[in-house]
Amino acid sequence: MKAKEIIGIIPPIQSSFTKTGEIYAKGMREIVSFTLPHVNGYYPIGTYGCGPLMSIAERKEALEIIAEEVNGKVPIIAHVGTADTKTTIELAQHAKSIGCAGVGAIAPYYVPNLPEDSLFNHFARLLDAVNEDDFPVFLYDNGTYSQNPVSPELLGRLADYGLRGCKDSSFDLVNFFMYQDAVAKHPDFNVIIGTEAIFVAAFEAGATGCVCGMGNIYPELMAELYQAQIQGKREEAMELQRRILRLRRITKNGPTVPILHEILRQRGVDAGYPREPYMPIDDELKTKVIRELKELKFL
Repeated sequence: MKAKEIIGIIPPIQSSFTKTGEIYAKGMREIVSFTLPHVNGYYPIGTYGCGPLMSIAERKEALEIIAEEVNGKVPIIAHVGTADTKTTIELAQHAKSIGCAGVGAIAPYYVPNLPEDSLFNHFARLLDAVNEDDFPVFLYDNGTYSQNPVSPELLGRLADYGLRGCKDSSFDLVNFFMYQDAVAKHPDFNVIIGTEAIFVAAFEAGATGCVCGMGNIYPELMAELYQAQIQGKREEAMELQRRILRLRRITKNGPTVPILHEILRQRGVDAGYPREPYMPIDDELKTKVIRELKELKFL
């Protein structure tokens, strides 16, 4: 599958754990089953998927569970970013071997302020290891988490080298435009927006895909927004955008990942538990989240 063919609603699907912190396969399968009818792809084992909280073996196991449950119905872009190049390549090769459609990787974390040549080398090594026309590599830009933001100039260099996609989680439309300009000579390059918070604006600016956390808990709402947007129903799309922002605000009452676990539970999905250091939300926060969801008719 080529990078430009990966479009629509692409949740960064939650990972599921037991109370004691083991991978909970039943929970992962339930989340896939709950979301799959409404989405166009998945971006697992990243921020929402708690990839950095897992061992390398666990990341492979979690991805295998998700891939088996998805069973080829939609493309999976596996997040393989780690703090070092060698392990990133290992995870990318594993993702390719189990049938994922491509991989994405954040810049190395816990090694802040790397020179541009070091970042280029990291991603070039990843491209050398797995990149093909039908197995694209995406760069996941999230400078907040990596402390290594990717400049438009670096993105352009990497596009010349073979990079074919970018998940832009800068929350910055100016950056989004600059990324588009940087890769404009590569018409097969896909710049995906990494948040539902600016969905309409980004799609108006040319995005065709969105990696959206809210797609974990209300995938049908995100699908409705996507359809309104691509059908040119601007007024409807703007109203849905505002509704999704209200939902998003509720999920920011505390750590987002545990709140999403609780919302899934309220929606009848056995999503298991978040992994420590995340903790299940306490009764007071649970009451607040449920009350606000009901006030806005989400429950």
